[in-house]
Amino acid sequence: MSSTLCFVLGTRPEIIKLSPVIRACQRRNVSFSIIHTGQHYSDELDSVFFDQLELPIPEYNLAVGSGDHGEQTGKMIVEIESVLEEERPEVVLVQGDTNSVLAGTIAATKMDGIDVGHVEAGLRSFDRDMPEEVNRRLADHAADYLFPPTETSQDQLLEEGLPEEWITVTGNTIVDAVMQNVEIAHERSDVRSRLGVEDRFALLTAHRAENVDDRERFVSLLDGVATAAEEYDLPVVYPIHPRAKKQIEEFEIDVPESIQLVEPQEFLDFLVLEDDATIVFTDSGGVQEESCILQTPCVTLRDNTERPETVEVGANKIVGVEAAGIADGTREMLSMESDWENPFGDGTAGERILDTLGYE
Repeated sequence: MSSTLCFVLGTRPEIIKLSPVIRACQRRNVSFSIIHTGQHYSDELDSVFFDQLELPIPEYNLAVGSGDHGEQTGKMIVEIESVLEEERPEVVLVQGDTNSVLAGTIAATKMDGIDVGHVEAGLRSFDRDMPEEVNRRLADHAADYLFPPTETSQDQLLEEGLPEEWITVTGNTIVDAVMQNVEIAHERSDVRSRLGVEDRFALLTAHRAENVDDRERFVSLLDGVATAAEEYDLPVVYPIHPRAKKQIEEFEIDVPESIQLVEPQEFLDFLVLEDDATIVFTDSGGVQEESCILQTPCVTLRDNTERPETVEVGANKIVGVEAAGIADGTREMLSMESDWENPFGDGTAGERILDTLGYE
């Protein structure tokens, strides 16, 4: 056996959210290996984060890249299984709801003597048209250890008949990551001066297939955000995902002048933008969490969310992509005090996960 734990990850959010668990392993001298599936094949979106977060470079990079869901997931399963045959870890840890999560879970559960821990278990959007919803449900029902971030997500697992003894509420590891890095980010980052954003501004992220692969929906989203932000004289900074950039070009979309397209940002730079923004517009689950932790009002450009806690505490409004809804949600969020309670824990989720696995 080469390592006790094996982390399977493949996207920016997974790298960030598993970083506190990796650091906890380093502090406790728990041996581990990292399999990077290469699901995000843009250097700006993933590999730079290992350096910036001072994490060890993955021992394995599968470089799977893009492809249809079945093709991509199938390639990952084959490659991950090969690595696990060599490593033979006690536990494989996956995080979230990506194809990397599904592939890592399937590969590990098909092998004798390897348990699976699902970090951020129990989240549900109840929209089975979203591939992420299918991935997270399958991972939860196959895993041996379930680490929901909140009581709400724990209740969902119990409602689906999963045994209570499999479940440990840990808080969300993103709280650990934000708390560990936000001060460092403000000390090191010059992102605002570099982008020419000196005063109040809005931050936009939009990358989900249901938004950017539909021209009419994508245009409505962009126009609605621009109109809502202009009402408050807010320029909009949009670090654009490669998928969204490609669709803007293919659809020949005229992006409103008030929206500034910029390259994807490194984690510390993006953290500064989230922290300093007057308001955040997003279709990302992770950004909903991060803005909630940072006390930045959020408007979610989707018809549902698997992070209902952000809505319940008053940090987030779900509005869809129609202009009227975006405008109403923006007015509501900017009229409120940003004094909600963080529902995602106290920043010790990484330590709790290792405690549960018995690695003290």
